[in-house]
Amino acid sequence: MFDNHMHSFLSFDSDMDLYKACETALKKGLNGIAFTDHLDYDFPGYEDVSVIDFDKYMKYMDLLKNQYEPGLKIIKGIEVGIQPHVINKTLETVNKYEFDLIIASIHVVDGKDPYEKGFYDNLPKNKIYSRYLELILFMINNYSNYDIVGHFDFIIRKANYYDRSLKYADYSDLFDAILKKIVSDGKGFEINTRSYLNRNDGKPVPVYDKNILLRYKELGGEIITLGSDSHSEEHIGYKFEDFSKLLLDSGFKYVAHYENRKPVFTRL
Repeated sequence: MFDNHMHSFLSFDSDMDLYKACETALKKGLNGIAFTDHLDYDFPGYEDVSVIDFDKYMKYMDLLKNQYEPGLKIIKGIEVGIQPHVINKTLETVNKYEFDLIIASIHVVDGKDPYEKGFYDNLPKNKIYSRYLELILFMINNYSNYDIVGHFDFIIRKANYYDRSLKYADYSDLFDAILKKIVSDGKGFEINTRSYLNRNDGKPVPVYDKNILLRYKELGGEIITLGSDSHSEEHIGYKFEDFSKLLLDSGFKYVAHYENRKPVFTRL
């Protein structure tokens, strides 16, 4: 089992130590981890620190590989945050380095950060959720240098609705367009377990809609990765057993991780 999405102290929103992350992954019985630190040009409020030094990142990854492999596979990854006006700039940076895995994600909605207080005020759930899915569709139609689509359910994390769950039936046209494009382009689909943390706010933990997986499979989708999106050691591998069972119940027999930009499949 591989955790395909986590952020170290190199990312502007994390302080996780690289070595502690590796030791924690070993204790939890993982076979490999992907450090997918941020490339988020023009992130509101963090413009000066949202792009890391990837020369330094690559040196750290080589040190980790020398120390932990073959017992723990170290995947060189990157998570690119896409906004319409940063696509070309993002490509220029990504093309300079050799990554194992590139995640393409939406972190900013029309110039605003969904983590900021007040973002959801007076916004109906269906309006903001559909807008987020529209941006994912725009991203995969206009940015091709990626391997998997990150957290389609990112938008639920800080939502203040009583039921934050994102359901296929409510946005089936958008989901179908996204999933068909992913399948036709041979890209991967991420289950990001961080979106299902218990916020301890008295509201129910959102439920992952199995119908999304069933539709992906029906359309011919095969590449599924699990990622905790950890920013601290405690969440590495979060709920992987639960989601592995959900995948099996949905008819999937394998999960994937990436090496040299190619999916490697492991039987569930």
